[in-house]
Amino acid sequence: MPPPESLPVVERPRRRLPRWLKRPMPEPGMLMTEGILTDLGLQTVCESARCPNRTECWSQQTATFMILGNVCTRPCGFCSVPKGKTETVELDEPERVAEAAERLGLSHVVITSVTRDDMPDGGADHFYHCVLAVRRRTGAAVEVLTPDFLGNTDAIDRVLEASPDVFNHNTETVPRLYDRVRRNARYQRTLDLLKRVKDRRPEIPTKSGLMLGLGETVEEVLEVCADLRSVGCEMITIGQYLQPSPEHLPVERYVPPEEFDEIGRLVRKIGFGMVASGPFVRSSYHAGEMADELAGETIR
Repeated sequence: MPPPESLPVVERPRRRLPRWLKRPMPEPGMLMTEGILTDLGLQTVCESARCPNRTECWSQQTATFMILGNVCTRPCGFCSVPKGKTETVELDEPERVAEAAERLGLSHVVITSVTRDDMPDGGADHFYHCVLAVRRRTGAAVEVLTPDFLGNTDAIDRVLEASPDVFNHNTETVPRLYDRVRRNARYQRTLDLLKRVKDRRPEIPTKSGLMLGLGETVEEVLEVCADLRSVGCEMITIGQYLQPSPEHLPVERYVPPEEFDEIGRLVRKIGFGMVASGPFVRSSYHAGEMADELAGETIR
């Protein structure tokens, strides 16, 4: 029997979106954001991952920058970012990200990346330079949403040297589904990364995210959340998985908004300082507001 990562995705008829997953048409403010990103030749996870919130976020002149190219080394079954031969790292990218953040007037900047298992440090040094460039040019808070760096602790520490204001790394799903959803990733590696961050820099808030609708149970979700709290994770986002194309994993279930509310309530009881749970919630959705609220709770 072939290993899980080589199993083909079985195409099924795509489920019709329920009414609560309809999004508004583009608004005029999108054009300014799109123009700045195009002018500076920058990638965003908003486009590459086909985020349903792009209309809202770009209309408000905000975006999540995706560094290190637009080609990923991992064949995750849920993600629409292209896979294959990776691109050359552009050494001026940190300054272009910083300029875009300045032109957009951002006070909270989220920087993520494709996974670059082909690089010895997974791109950690590039993250470091991007954080410093943005902070130097704008003074904005910077949140990083990193890959797992294959568990390379030196790479994690290199990102920490830049002192990001939030360190985010997504769990994505429950351990039982990792072989199908997060191919080539390891659940324990995710927990170890978040623990490393908190052990080394306890003052930096850590954050993670989960997708629902891939066949997980509520009990499994709560177990993952308990594991995340056990390694000091303070912030969590929980949203609906949406199938990017017929070639990607199918949606097993659309979770209604009231169930997201209930899951959020249960997760808060586990002890997270900040929880966002809803159909359209994504890792970087309203990231600045989450960080500000967490800081406010900590002060009080």
